[in-house]
Amino acid sequence: MSTKSQNELPDRSKFLLKNLLRGFMWLAVIVVGFIYLRNNYDFTLETVLGPVYDQPTIVYLVFLASEAIFGIIPPEFFMIWSLRSGELSLYIQNVLALSAISYVSGIIGFGIGAYLKNTRFYRMMKVRVFGKFEKHLNNYGGFLVIVAALTPLPFSGIAMLVGSVHYSFKKYLWFSLFRFLRFVAYGFVIWEANVF
Repeated sequence: MSTKSQNELPDRSKFLLKNLLRGFMWLAVIVVGFIYLRNNYDFTLETVLGPVYDQPTIVYLVFLASEAIFGIIPPEFFMIWSLRSGELSLYIQNVLALSAISYVSGIIGFGIGAYLKNTRFYRMMKVRVFGKFEKHLNNYGGFLVIVAALTPLPFSGIAMLVGSVHYSFKKYLWFSLFRFLRFVAYGFVIWEANVF
């Protein structure tokens, strides 16, 4: 085994663990904040979202737009919205729908990266938004997709970057399936926190 391959695994593990820890800390902040507001200030998403609260199609479209534009609104807020019925089966359906939307937005991002890679718009986005992840793509290849799928790294932005370098679309589809694992794990934590 070469020195590079011996060092690569620890670097990959550190990169994944660092970003997983960041994700769990962010999840903890959101969940604790939600519980605190709900218990002390009679906070409900219904009052925040108004008429949109009971319009799943609109909420899903907002989520799709957010995910396609580098995850402007964290998915955890949409999972909290999914608690509205109080029924586990409906909650699971909503979380699975959100994970499918996120997965599809990654595919859209991949296509945007592949299609727009030679445009001035893409070069500007690369410099300002996701160019900083290019070194990680050079170091980790497709593993970066797995890390982005599981952690708060900008999933759609990474998808665009990966698409722009002619990465295998088939491999991208397989690696990005880890996005469902993130939604299931975070969804479970949010459901349990709501019961608490």
